[in-house]
Amino acid sequence: MSNLRIFAVNHKKISSLHINNMCSSKIRASLKRLRLHVLLGRNYSSLPGLIGNDIKSLHSIINPPIAKIRNIGIMAHIDAGKTTTTERILYYSGYTRSLGDVDDGDTVTDFMAQERERGITIQSAAVTFDWKGYRINLIDTPGHVDFTLEVERCLRVLDGAVAVFDASAGVEAQTLTVWRQADKHKIPRICFLNKMDKIGASFNYAVESIREKLKAKPLLLQLPIGEGKTFKGVVDVVSKEKLLWNPNSDDGKDFERKPLLEMSDPELLKEITEARNALIEQVADLDDEFADLVLGEFSENFDLLPAEKLQTAVHRVTLAQTAVPVLCGSALKNKGVQPLLDAITMYLPSPEERNYEFLERISRLLLPFADQHVEIPSLTAGNIALTVGLKHTATGDTIVSSKSSALAACRRAEREGEKKHRQNDEAERLLLAGVEIPEPVFFCTIEPPSVAKQPDLDHALKCLQREDPSLKVKLDPDSGQTILCGMGELHIEIIHDRIKREYGLETYLGPLQVAYRETILNSVRATDTLDRTLGDRRHLVTVELEAKSLETSSLLPVIEYAASVAQDLSQASREAIENGLHSACLQGPLLGSPVQDVAITLHSLAIHPGTSTAMISACVSRCLQKALKKADKQILEPLMNLEVTVTRDYLSPVLADLAQRRGNIQEIQTRQDNKVVIGFVPLAEIMGYSTVLRTLTSGSATFALELSNYQAMNPQDQSTLLSQRSGSS
Repeated sequence: MSNLRIFAVNHKKISSLHINNMCSSKIRASLKRLRLHVLLGRNYSSLPGLIGNDIKSLHSIINPPIAKIRNIGIMAHIDAGKTTTTERILYYSGYTRSLGDVDDGDTVTDFMAQERERGITIQSAAVTFDWKGYRINLIDTPGHVDFTLEVERCLRVLDGAVAVFDASAGVEAQTLTVWRQADKHKIPRICFLNKMDKIGASFNYAVESIREKLKAKPLLLQLPIGEGKTFKGVVDVVSKEKLLWNPNSDDGKDFERKPLLEMSDPELLKEITEARNALIEQVADLDDEFADLVLGEFSENFDLLPAEKLQTAVHRVTLAQTAVPVLCGSALKNKGVQPLLDAITMYLPSPEERNYEFLERISRLLLPFADQHVEIPSLTAGNIALTVGLKHTATGDTIVSSKSSALAACRRAEREGEKKHRQNDEAERLLLAGVEIPEPVFFCTIEPPSVAKQPDLDHALKCLQREDPSLKVKLDPDSGQTILCGMGELHIEIIHDRIKREYGLETYLGPLQVAYRETILNSVRATDTLDRTLGDRRHLVTVELEAKSLETSSLLPVIEYAASVAQDLSQASREAIENGLHSACLQGPLLGSPVQDVAITLHSLAIHPGTSTAMISACVSRCLQKALKKADKQILEPLMNLEVTVTRDYLSPVLADLAQRRGNIQEIQTRQDNKVVIGFVPLAEIMGYSTVLRTLTSGSATFALELSNYQAMNPQDQSTLLSQRSGSS
């Protein structure tokens, strides 16, 4: 199982095969403590999903009805309690027999040594279990901004998501990021306000932050009974029942569900009745079918409206993404997780309710079921499974059974007007859902312990890149050193640690460098001639071009041709020109950083007959480099969105420190007893910030970073940077 891969299986409609390689080495050990086996001919009566003493058929276990499948992800800001919530879900569903704890380092989904040591999720993990006759495929995703791509590649194949919030903090910086990602992939979701037992927890504050910051319409399906230390249960607004957990129960399995009565709970009953009426009105405003029902049959008395009718309407509204159901609880204290599981099956969609455009088949599959892997002959749409031995796949790849089936799927999609696919004339490949890979912002050199170990390092980096496309590796053309490019300090640190632990290589990292970019500020012209004879063949190219700055941001150069040039230009020559221009923009004249925000116009081009395309590229590239050197140049530095949560006592030293880091404070919010500092800070000034912040605030503050954009450095800072790079300071 050394090459075990996990795949997310999407929905039908097009008869091609689509498998998204999401998490590779994750599965190798995600269930390590449960003693994995590949078991054939096993006793399936021991599997979960049994009703009473009835033994389900093998087919229903491997391929349950598609309406009974839920493919969901758990997403949130770091430290909101995603992994703890996942652990409780697995325990109550019977997947695990003991409660894992992040602090104890014994969780199922956080299997990597780095995850258990740091108490964070780095790679996504998927597990399959049953709950009350439903098959749930659950994916736990990271919350740290350095691993945003992990969230991205999971969300695009999910049918629904659970957004977990810290009830004392509400919507935090990374919550906004994952929420936007879910919006992009049009994923229905429900909200779980976790940590209701925490000091400072506020149900109303958290709900209001969802409404204000996420611009979402919360549907309050539950209200808490108590907050902070007094939290002991929840009230189901839909059924008007209270759920109380046994305080003497160690694992939270024991709880009672009681209807609210006028005699025993008059005030609570009144509050919940008002909340239910408000919920009914809110759903009726969003769903015409439910509005007709309410205004007709139940207009005089909302109390007569059956809970099932309201639940069905909430399901439709959730799928339409016009509102989000909100539940609450405390995963760590084992309260509120079972109702959350019920809500997942009740309100989130099955695969057949999601509009995907592809179906899936593969020859050899494994099903991750409880503490074993079962080899299965086939898999229907909507399921998640594993496969082995794929040595050349990478995240985002699409695997098809044949070229003909892929092309047939492409033609059908074009005919139906559902989706336009671009076909490669040479390979005639059909590419389905891909991943948007963010550009790295940090880089450093990495060296093996000896020259003899370089091939081993190259192999390790190649494998890690397949798992994590946000990791970039390149070779410095001048020094020959290997350059590691990543999303942040933690990202590169984790990669370094994985190379040591998983591949047995002691590598050396150079100092972290910021990934600057360059641009020009004016318009310049340049000409160049390349005249070279190789053997009996003369290669002669003369080119004149103009480079100027773009007002809009563009990573790639915008290339234009004068009418006289475009008229006689062959496709091969055009490709050679554009390759040369792109190559010249990879390394700018100031720092050797990529050049962006430039427009290039080719004014004249003379090519001697028989000149190779390589010579055309070389001449055009050299000419653009001349132009860039002549221009007024500007360094662009990455600017980060920064959010620091700090107690009032330490606000002043934090603000003073940020001022020294060229920070630009936008606002300071009040969040319960804390202050939240929101602003911008250059990435170069934030390296090592976690250690400094911990020291300044005695470990009480937290912060979140996210790339905002690239901005021009002021002349003084640019001059200082250039002096440092040239070694003159």
